[in-house]
Amino acid sequence: MTSIWTPASWRRKPIRQVPAYPDPARLKAFEDKIRAYPPLVFAGEARRLKAQLGAVQEGRAIVLQGGDCAESFAGFTANNIRDTFRVLLQMAVVLTYGAAVPVVKMGRMAGQYAKPRSSDMETIGDETLPSYRGDIVNGPEFTPEARIPDPARMETGYFQSAGTLNLLRAFASGGYADLHEVHRWNLGFVARSPLVERYRDLAQRIDETLAFMSACGMTSDTTREMRETDFYISHEALLLPYEQALTRIDSTTGDTYACSAHFLWIGDRTRQPDGAHVEFLRGVRNPIGLKVGPTMDPDELLRLIDILNPQDEPGRLTLISRMGADKVERSLPPLLRAVQRDGRKVVWLCDPMHGNTISAHAGVKTRSFDAILTEVRRFFDVHAAEGSWAGGVHVEMTGQEVTECIGGAHGLTMKDLGGRYETFCDPRLNAEQSLELAFLVAEELKARRHRPSPAVAAQ
Repeated sequence: MTSIWTPASWRRKPIRQVPAYPDPARLKAFEDKIRAYPPLVFAGEARRLKAQLGAVQEGRAIVLQGGDCAESFAGFTANNIRDTFRVLLQMAVVLTYGAAVPVVKMGRMAGQYAKPRSSDMETIGDETLPSYRGDIVNGPEFTPEARIPDPARMETGYFQSAGTLNLLRAFASGGYADLHEVHRWNLGFVARSPLVERYRDLAQRIDETLAFMSACGMTSDTTREMRETDFYISHEALLLPYEQALTRIDSTTGDTYACSAHFLWIGDRTRQPDGAHVEFLRGVRNPIGLKVGPTMDPDELLRLIDILNPQDEPGRLTLISRMGADKVERSLPPLLRAVQRDGRKVVWLCDPMHGNTISAHAGVKTRSFDAILTEVRRFFDVHAAEGSWAGGVHVEMTGQEVTECIGGAHGLTMKDLGGRYETFCDPRLNAEQSLELAFLVAEELKARRHRPSPAVAAQ
């Protein structure tokens, strides 16, 4: 029998990736402070997102989820927020045209401050210190003082998330998301790309489509969808004291919602069926995600689906595949078949980032653009072969022109990594690479719309 859930029932479960706070009383004091603060998001918004993800599950939309590997307190500026939001809008326009369905837009923003680590400790030279777990826990500087988990950082994370979300809401509804302006930005990207000839045709077709819509009377002045957009925030639900402190009862339904974000997910390191993170997310009513890596067993996946979505609600559970380009064709099909065989209602996304991390030099990590694109294509191939709907992509990216991932049209190499390698955690696609990925995936989606399914082709 499933035990009774409460917002605190996770505390009775085994937990991984938990910070070792030195002062429990001080931790509780900050939890109590945050518990008294207003929610960051509202239950009605989470329900709207769940309905839109239900459309994705039914093959009537796709998802674009993107943003920082780990947001930093130092990176909390209007320009950084604006630039990442802008690139996500640009990507979404291109993907909408390629897929010919709406794109549900989610940012890894306004709360992605905590990160799991492969080891509790980090050694540099002769010194060993606690690992950096994200700015909401401790500092990235390699000093004993910075690496002490500090619960006051949860309060800073709350206020920076509130400020980020306030600006995102203004951008999404105040005219910055105007479809014509976003398309003009894309034309600028095409003009400066080394692959201009390849992208020009798609850009011109979008231009023609917008002109036709305008001729039919669908302009920014007459149509809300042309000048505004829905945009949701998401992050990994890793720091459970913070998540519990922002859990609220919806006054209209009496249901419990995690109000730190519209969408929360469980990482590959914390997906134990009897663990604290699964326990916490099984009880909140938000749409939630589950990372699915190459070590996942079909029976374990079905058990987790039973726990996290026992009512089989459309849009409730998103499975985020993070296999690696060399493993996806082998590891994904058995999981996909098991889910289909049992008739489970889930959304499938592709995270092509985490399985493709490689070591460059001196402990610096990078990712190959080609490997990222290959995993996305193979993810769509697997779904096409199994007669399933590939629901979209989940990428780590930034609106800045960093040099953290190699490859892409501008040909970044290992030698370029030192130019602007700014991440404290995992390498991110820069603005140009992100847009290039969107154009290439859009080409793929457009071609698939005109290609017979494997079942038809075999007849």
